[in-house]
Amino acid sequence: MRHCMSPLDFSVEEIDELIGLAADIEADPAKYEKACAGKRLATCFYEPSTRTRLSFESAMLRLGGATLGFASADSSSAAKGESVSDTIRVISAYADICAMRHPKEGAPFVAAQKSEIPVINAGDGGHNHPTQTLADLSTIHSLIGRLDHFTIGLCGDLKFGRTVHSLISALVRYSGVRFVLISPEELRIPSYIREDVLVRSGAAFEEVESLDDAMPSLDVLYMTRVQKERFFNEEDYVRLKDRYILTREKMKLAKDSMIVLHPLPRVNEIAVDVDDDPRAMYFTQAKKAVFIRMALILTLLGIHVDPSIPQPDNR
Repeated sequence: MRHCMSPLDFSVEEIDELIGLAADIEADPAKYEKACAGKRLATCFYEPSTRTRLSFESAMLRLGGATLGFASADSSSAAKGESVSDTIRVISAYADICAMRHPKEGAPFVAAQKSEIPVINAGDGGHNHPTQTLADLSTIHSLIGRLDHFTIGLCGDLKFGRTVHSLISALVRYSGVRFVLISPEELRIPSYIREDVLVRSGAAFEEVESLDDAMPSLDVLYMTRVQKERFFNEEDYVRLKDRYILTREKMKLAKDSMIVLHPLPRVNEIAVDVDDDPRAMYFTQAKKAVFIRMALILTLLGIHVDPSIPQPDNR
């Protein structure tokens, strides 16, 4: 049985296969609409979520399966003190696959050790968010046509941003990817990402504080919000939250071909008037997340739909 704890759980070739499967699902959804008939997905979310939880549920429903679960720790037996290990043992009797989000780093990994069904890490603290990374890779591939030889700027909260950590870990495996890490000193990437991932892999990267200076060289700009829930000090959050705001004026500094991504939710780090720019792709990114999660569910459940055989459209 296989789980998904990190983007590194999949080889580059396997990620390419997932992206290809997601593209086929997007192009011909009717082919897959009964693939998971009789299967159940449990969404165990100990932390608030809109896109991740709903996109997982949408993914399973589009595959013809069913969903069950909880949307906060307060609405589960965790409020009574039940451990993650005990919860997943019970969930294993109710569902065929589980997507878990937890504020504690490593909690989904602990669950996977005791689970009798595949567990997908849907975000654990500031550590990893592998399915967001798969959505990011799928979006980049579909929009610029490759996952190698491009320059990506990651801007904002690089210290606590699990989406950033996961994406860097995945992209260093592709050749010719250059990273521009844009953040104030207080929110720079953790040393384990810098030393153990970037330096060890030999990736080209630089750490800068100016978004304006970085813009002209970027093929992809990945914006992130400063996450209030990760701060211990309210004053630090208030001081840093508006450090980077992408505006229509700043977009004039970028290439015509550059794309803007954001894992969402957005607070105010991207001005609303940027939404009309054809390079703003964060809502497309959210849409494509459903298809890559459909591909992941099928893969972990070992369900194969022959892409060469067209299915009747019963709609």
